[in-house]
Amino acid sequence: MFTSRIFCRKISLSARRADASQQPALVNTSGTWGRNLSFCSMAGHNKWKQIKEKKGKEDAKKSKEFSKYARLIAVEARLAGGNLQSPSLKAVIERAKAAGLPKENIERAIAKGSGVGGEALEEITYETYGPAGVAVLIDVFTDSKNRTSQELRHLLSELGYALAAPGSAAWAFTKDAEGTWKATTTVPINDGDADKLAALIEALEAQDDVENVSTNAE
Repeated sequence: MFTSRIFCRKISLSARRADASQQPALVNTSGTWGRNLSFCSMAGHNKWKQIKEKKGKEDAKKSKEFSKYARLIAVEARLAGGNLQSPSLKAVIERAKAAGLPKENIERAIAKGSGVGGEALEEITYETYGPAGVAVLIDVFTDSKNRTSQELRHLLSELGYALAAPGSAAWAFTKDAEGTWKATTTVPINDGDADKLAALIEALEAQDDVENVSTNAE
């Protein structure tokens, strides 16, 4: 920023001298000199705007990454019954530390997953139908079923969808030995619907409580 101001000042002073040489008795401050001042001011403003936008995007990305790791830690802590020696839990914690997740966030996630303080996690699968009648299953881990369902209802409503009754979409799937949803029947979709479905999945996965989204799109 300091260098930019010096650069702008040099340009302006040079322009002022050139202007002065043409009009010895008067410096026209509304001419080149004034325009250069405006240019430098706008350049600095635009630069700061770009910095703020970049920082905002980076902060949002980091926040999303932190939320992801906190959720993973809570899930692993739940599966491990709070056993901190669990290899899978330790592995996730190490990855979270490497990503810069603060110690207090890690401890809070472990406590949440272990059910300490009445914050036991519950695994729930919500159902909906996306574009072209594609069945969508939304797996969540939450400590507040009411909050999560309300958030999902609101999000789906904004996108033009709605939560479906239990079993109305799940019939098109089965779970494999690893607990992963596999479609037993698929629905063909065109490019336009594929874009809409991708947007729906992205919006759902951005929710803190959402762990996985499955569809039966072909």
